[in-house]
Amino acid sequence: MSTALRTDSRFYGPELLQIADAVAREKGLDKEKILEAMEGAIQKAARSKYGYEHDIRVSVDRKTGEVSILKCLTVKEIVENEFTEISLDDARRVDETAEVESVLSTTLPPINFGRVAAQVGRQIITQKIFEAEREKQYDEFIGRVGEIISGVVKRAEFSSVTLDIGRTEAVIKKDQLIPKENFRVGDRVRAYIVDVSRETRGPQIFLSRTHPQFLAKLFRQEVPEIYDGVIEIKAVARDPGSRAKMAVYTADTSVDPIGACVGVRGSRVQAIIQELQGEKVDIVLWSDDPATFAVNALAPAEVSRVVMDEENRKFEVLAPDSQLSLAIGRRGQNVRLASMLIGWGVTVVSETDATEKRNQEYHLRSKAFMEALDCDEVIAYLLVTEGFFEIEELANTPKEELSSIEGFDEGLADELISRAQKYMTKKEIEISNELKKLKIDKKIKAIGLLSDKMLLKLATSKIVKLDDLADLSADELVEILPDLGVDAANEIIMKAREHWFN
Repeated sequence: MSTALRTDSRFYGPELLQIADAVAREKGLDKEKILEAMEGAIQKAARSKYGYEHDIRVSVDRKTGEVSILKCLTVKEIVENEFTEISLDDARRVDETAEVESVLSTTLPPINFGRVAAQVGRQIITQKIFEAEREKQYDEFIGRVGEIISGVVKRAEFSSVTLDIGRTEAVIKKDQLIPKENFRVGDRVRAYIVDVSRETRGPQIFLSRTHPQFLAKLFRQEVPEIYDGVIEIKAVARDPGSRAKMAVYTADTSVDPIGACVGVRGSRVQAIIQELQGEKVDIVLWSDDPATFAVNALAPAEVSRVVMDEENRKFEVLAPDSQLSLAIGRRGQNVRLASMLIGWGVTVVSETDATEKRNQEYHLRSKAFMEALDCDEVIAYLLVTEGFFEIEELANTPKEELSSIEGFDEGLADELISRAQKYMTKKEIEISNELKKLKIDKKIKAIGLLSDKMLLKLATSKIVKLDDLADLSADELVEILPDLGVDAANEIIMKAREHWFN
């Protein structure tokens, strides 16, 4: 590098370009970056000789290698700095075509570097090359985020493991290592690039062995059908070091996606399990039907029924008593991973508990019908069995529909509907009287999306003013009024907040 700083007349020329070429090849950098570094070093030396107050610019001819050292003056109407500026009148004595903001330049003679200047120049070029190397590394690795990289352990500390990945280093933090995983200096390790950040000491490359996509990328390397795009990995959920679930799909009916991932006698999946320190992998079939996907995701457990709450993105899964523990998994692992894989909440209930719960609900609803309609248990149970859960539903049911129930005739249907309507009228009067006592704000009623029954529930929860309602979140409102969906709750709250914006 010291040769590159001899800038006497013997040096200017092709030799400069040859040195730039050699350094660029050695460092794997762009030749232009090296020439810019040399221009900076020569400029520093020239300013040191001719004065830092001057505007001195250096350029290297990219074809001949000749160096031009210029002292520049900017043409100004009013001169504020006589070292870097010149008036228009003075400029036109030198160049008749000079205009304001144009630049006049004077060529300075070549300089010989002294020992100190040469050392400063060397530092500048070294620093510029170092910066260029760091920028090249950053550009290279920021484009590789999401890939698997292999490296050799350089340092193994309590909080992290540092890998030598060639021209630079990468870090795996402790929380990104598989539990109970220990590496020693010299071990070769594969990991997933999760992030690259610019730092003063160079780009910092952060790796992970616990990221769900690390598992997906390992399968992509191991299974040719995934690499070729015949099989698609739709979702991955991991409990690092213990268990994972992966959902796969293919549009090619001639390909078995699960069998292809497992391999002959489990050869493909076993190679990945070994890489992940014994982490078991369940491979399931993806489906665009959420309920079917939920059943598949809970494998190896078999479930009998799935109840879907699409609005709240939740599943209640009924499993035979013999499959309950398998469906839930040790410490809830199976159901937790299935929930992560689907992206919906999943609750597993045994068939026995579900039956007991259903019987209890039927009993409570039958009792409510018996009290409200003053009817016997058989009629109440038949109504619940036919899907009537509220007195209001019965009051608004056409006589023909009710009389079509086996064991009911038109006379009984008329009587039941009449009693239901009388009960609803009585309830409405009671609710209206209660609302008057609780003094609920008329502005809440004016929203128009809340029934009197809902208003009473709000009032009993001390939501009596419009601002009380506006201050609630959608989840809080749904907690008070369980029959409301999240979307409806949001609509009510936004209407309650309109006066804030007006």
